[in-house]
Amino acid sequence: MRILVIGSGGREHAIVRALAAEADSLHAAPGNPGIAALAETHPEVAPAPDQILSLARKLSPDLVVIGPEAPLVAGAADALREAGIGCFGPDAAAARIEGSKSFAKQVMAEAGIPTAASYTCRTEAETDQALAAFGPPYVVKDDALAAGKGVLVTPDLAAAREHARACGAVVIEEFLDGPEVSLFAVTDGVTAVPLLPAQDFKRARDGDQGPNTGGMGAYAPLPWAPAGLAADMVDRVIQPAVDALARRGTPYRGLLYAGLALTADGPRVVEFNARFGDPETQVVLDRLDAGSTPLAPLLHAAATGGLAGVAAPAWRPGAAVVVVIAAEGYPEAPAKGDTIFFTERSVVSADAYILHAGTAIGPGGELVSAGGRVLSVVGSGPDVAAARDRAYRLAATIELRGGWYRRDIAANVP
Repeated sequence: MRILVIGSGGREHAIVRALAAEADSLHAAPGNPGIAALAETHPEVAPAPDQILSLARKLSPDLVVIGPEAPLVAGAADALREAGIGCFGPDAAAARIEGSKSFAKQVMAEAGIPTAASYTCRTEAETDQALAAFGPPYVVKDDALAAGKGVLVTPDLAAAREHARACGAVVIEEFLDGPEVSLFAVTDGVTAVPLLPAQDFKRARDGDQGPNTGGMGAYAPLPWAPAGLAADMVDRVIQPAVDALARRGTPYRGLLYAGLALTADGPRVVEFNARFGDPETQVVLDRLDAGSTPLAPLLHAAATGGLAGVAAPAWRPGAAVVVVIAAEGYPEAPAKGDTIFFTERSVVSADAYILHAGTAIGPGGELVSAGGRVLSVVGSGPDVAAARDRAYRLAATIELRGGWYRRDIAANVP
C-alpha cells in the first residue's frame, strides 16, 4: 500500500512508525527529521488543502492520513475525495465537531450525548451572564481552533473575562469534576471501532498547575477505568455522534476523539476532536498489536467504508507512558533553534524511544528545536510504573537549553 501522512509532529511520527513496516511506499508532508528516517518527507509542502492535493496527485497514494486538525477543517479531505483519492480524515463539514465548540454542543444535544451544560457567548454581556450562572471554577473555551490552548479553567473571574475577550465567540460551560479519559474511535461514517482509552495531562506544570497546553504526557491503558468503558462510550457517545452527523448529510470518516470526564453523575463529554490526539496517539499506537491488527488496513477500511465486520483491535499486554519535552517559554512563547543533544544513546530501545515533534535540521546539520513541544519520549513495560521509569530514564539523557518536562506524568497510577 502506498501511504501519505500529513503533518510534522509527534503524533505523525507515531503514525509513521506504526505504518513503516506495512507500507510499500511511505511518504510524509512536511514531516520532520525523525519521520525522515522512516519515510520520504516533503518539507516544501505545507499542510494546506491545495498543496496536499497537488502532492497526492503526484504520488498517487492508496491512502492519505491527515494528522492535524487545521487542514481537515480547511477542507483537505474534501479535496482529496473529490479527486478520487482515499483519505482517512473527515470532510470539513464533519470536522466542525472540533472546529466549532458550539457546533459540537449542537450535535451532542441532537444526539442525546451527555455533556456539560453550556452557553455560546458572542458579547461581553452574554459572557458575564454565563459566568455568573455557572460560578467558579469558570470554564471558557474558544469556539474556534486554538491548537489545544483555547481552554481556560480558572477560579479567577477577571481572568475568565479576559480570556473570553481575547477569543471572540466562546463557549462557557459548567465545570466537570472527575478524571478525564481520551477515547479514540475509527469510523467509516456508519461503523465505529474503539481504540484503547488513554489519559493525557494538559496543564503545563506538575500537579496539574499552569496554563493549558497541547498535552505534556499520557499513558495507556487505564488500570483504574471501569471495565467495558470503551464499548459503553461507543454506544452512548461515539455511535450517536456518528449517526447524528450522517443524518445531517455529513458522514464522519476518520478518527473521532472523545474527551470524557468521569463525573459522579456518570461520564460526560468534555470535547470532540476530529483527529488522533497528541500525545495520546504515541501511547495508544505503542500498545497496538501490529501482528494481529496492522494499522494500515484499519485506516484504509475507515476511509473506504469497509469497517463493518472488522474485528476489534488487539492490544499488546503491558503499558506505555509518553513524556513531552518542551522548549523554553512553552506554551506562551517557545524558543526555537536550540541544539538538541542525546547524551546516552544506549538507553534507546524498543521499550524506550524518541519521537520527534518540533524539530528541524540546523545550518550546520545539527538537530534543533523548532516548536513548543520538541520531543515525545515513550517508554513501555509490563505495567505503568515500569513504562514510566523507562520513559523518564530516557528523558534524562536529552539536553536542550531551557528544555523542560513534567515530572509527574502517570505518577501514582494504581
